Amino acid sequence: MAVPSPDVFEKLATFYLGRQYDLPNGKLLDDLLLYDAKDLCTHAMCVGMTGSGKTGLCLSLLEEAAIDGIPAICIDPKGDLANLMLAFPDMKPGDFKPWLEAGDASRKGMTLDELAESTATKWKEGLASWGQTPERVAKFKAAADVAIYTPGSSIGLPLTVLKSFDAPPAEVLDDADAMRERVTGAASGLLTLLGMEADPLLSREHILISSILDHCWREQRNVSIGDLIGLITSPPITRVGVLDLDSFMSSNDRGKLAMTLNNLLASPAFSTWLEGEALSVKKLLHTPEGKPRLSIISIAHLSEQERMFFVTILLNEVVSWMRTQSGTSSLRALLYMDEVAGYFPPVANPPSKPPMLTLLKQARAFGLGVTLATQNPVDLDYKGLSNIGTWFLGRLQTERDKARVLEGLEGAAAQSGKPFNKSEMEQLLASLGSRVFLMNNVHDEGPCVFQTRWAMSFLAGPLARGQISDLMADRKAELEKQAKSQNESVAKKAATPTRPVLPQGVDESFLVPSRYVRGEGERIYRAALLGEGTMHFVRSSAGVDSWVDVTRFLRCGNGVPKDVWESSEMLDPDAELEKEPDPTFAFSPLPDDLCSARTVKSITKELKEYLYRHHPMELYKSPTLGEYAPPGLSETDARLHFEQAAREHRDLETDKLRMKYLKKMKTIEGKIRTAEERVARESDQYESAKMSSLMSFGASVLGAFMGRKLASSRNVSKMSTAARSASNAAQQRGDVKRAEEALERYRIDMQDMNDRLEAELADLTHELDVENLELETLVIPPRKGDLKISDPVIVWTPWQMTDDGDATPLF
Repeated sequence: MAVPSPDVFEKLATFYLGRQYDLPNGKLLDDLLLYDAKDLCTHAMCVGMTGSGKTGLCLSLLEEAAIDGIPAICIDPKGDLANLMLAFPDMKPGDFKPWLEAGDASRKGMTLDELAESTATKWKEGLASWGQTPERVAKFKAAADVAIYTPGSSIGLPLTVLKSFDAPPAEVLDDADAMRERVTGAASGLLTLLGMEADPLLSREHILISSILDHCWREQRNVSIGDLIGLITSPPITRVGVLDLDSFMSSNDRGKLAMTLNNLLASPAFSTWLEGEALSVKKLLHTPEGKPRLSIISIAHLSEQERMFFVTILLNEVVSWMRTQSGTSSLRALLYMDEVAGYFPPVANPPSKPPMLTLLKQARAFGLGVTLATQNPVDLDYKGLSNIGTWFLGRLQTERDKARVLEGLEGAAAQSGKPFNKSEMEQLLASLGSRVFLMNNVHDEGPCVFQTRWAMSFLAGPLARGQISDLMADRKAELEKQAKSQNESVAKKAATPTRPVLPQGVDESFLVPSRYVRGEGERIYRAALLGEGTMHFVRSSAGVDSWVDVTRFLRCGNGVPKDVWESSEMLDPDAELEKEPDPTFAFSPLPDDLCSARTVKSITKELKEYLYRHHPMELYKSPTLGEYAPPGLSETDARLHFEQAAREHRDLETDKLRMKYLKKMKTIEGKIRTAEERVARESDQYESAKMSSLMSFGASVLGAFMGRKLASSRNVSKMSTAARSASNAAQQRGDVKRAEEALERYRIDMQDMNDRLEAELADLTHELDVENLELETLVIPPRKGDLKISDPVIVWTPWQMTDDGDATPLF
């Protein structure tokens, strides 16, 4: 069997998943299974028992997505997905050794070094048998940033849920159904973490928290978990439904609920939930430089309640992010969840189910593909699964599992209007073996059986906590180094709980902490200056006439820098400012330069000149696509915009090319069928003429020897008939040859047409390769006469001091 060439499967928007498989004969075929990436917009389901090869298939799918520049958020309840970090281009035994068990080596009668060498050889040969070179493994590693996040733990990269109750975007606030789902999901997730099985319609606790969140969010007010404690005690509402607040829930009962939540927040076990990077779907999908990410969110270390809480929060965040995206028919990103059973059950309604159902119904319109995997399909809501277009079906364990899968397939077929042969599908499912899957894709003409390719990532099995910690050790050390470099080492100054008096006419705000660090160091406020301006950009040739607000943030912990706004930075768009300080924070003295209103206003006036000189609008254009990115996008965001636009254009042009050639190919295909029928007909006539000729010739010869009593003329007549039969047979043979030549010409035409299609697709793929997109930059200065500067604001920023005098920013 031929080893496939990378030229055949290494194409953008095409996922190389394996080879087609002849199930009746148990034979692997040469035909490759190349899956169209945009088919994932209608979601996918992978089902298979232990040993079916489900993990290898799903990791291969994620590898292909990474190579194609598609980011993914991967929820990992078991620890299998961390294997995506075990891709070794050099294939050295030393690469594999740390991930092998000494017990496995001894059971095989080997040393650990021998097992590592054997494993490295096995992996290298396995990849080579599927046409995958070390260069392809290196390409996968370079294509995407792979990171392992561990919410509620510092094993991997920690994720904080501190800001997960922030007001949702306007797209959610303006949609009544979306807003109701978001409120319900947030309240359900939080109460699940508290160990309360709260019914959204009957539970007083659920209704109260939902009402508080709804009220605050509609006022575009962010609510932290800490804020929620005070809001439960003294709600911003006076009635719930037709009842006044105290009739609905007494202040005593509200106090108990607030105390329960406070105990959770004060618990040392919960402190890890408040550390680390804030949960942001945008940051989970791309690095700050715009590189796609495979974000593996490992939740194996969490309790069942904590898992449900986090998955619910994450799914709601994904739904909110989804609603801010533009519509597209091309794949933009993936959400993958392993072992989904329990989060999407058939009867119960856990808080994770509504947002998952929303994603399955609506995400396709935004280019977000949802891929789910499970060993136990009987534990899934098959009605919800009818929204899934692609099913990868491996060996199943029970008849109930097969019945549930068939129900889901039948529902998906009904939604797409495709015919469904239940008995045929049942028979195919019963015959599957290890690494052999049945793919049922509503975009294809029928089901396909294939064997999965060799995964580029080493399948070491579920990784333990220590192994995940080892994998992320360098990443965490780099983050700590970056954080340390951002800290200001200052001389110890006497902090005071007294709030400094500001100069007259100068306003102040307090920056809400967005992170916490371990330790009991004193927390203090330090002064910074916030400058806000509005700029007007006009360039008619690029269709630009925009007003842009800009905010510059100047740290003044050691006094106002000499270069003033040259040292300023952009304020995080997610930063939250409040009018009152946190009473647990002390204050550092106000720098001398900020004690005079005249000085503060003078510094602020300098902002106008700074903005004019340093804040032109950079407008990015793609010569390939012949269009500008929307005004205001950074280079990174513009590149992401064009990458998605290129995918959409590529998919559209690919469909046009295929339709153009499909018409021509169907014409040739019709000619081939006609030619095949002619060959068959001429062959039958030739065989008949040949038999007739043989019989006539035999009769004449027999008559010549046996028919002495017959007249000589009759013998001559028989010989003439035989000669005519032979001539007719020869003519028929010529007709067969001509028919076969015509058939061969049509087949050559078909192959030529296919080659031309592949060549044009290859040219299109190269032209629109997102890795090769070049950008042109148009610089537009702001109109100086239109520049507007707001009054200055002193912002008190939160810091945590250490014993040696270092200060760590909590923002």
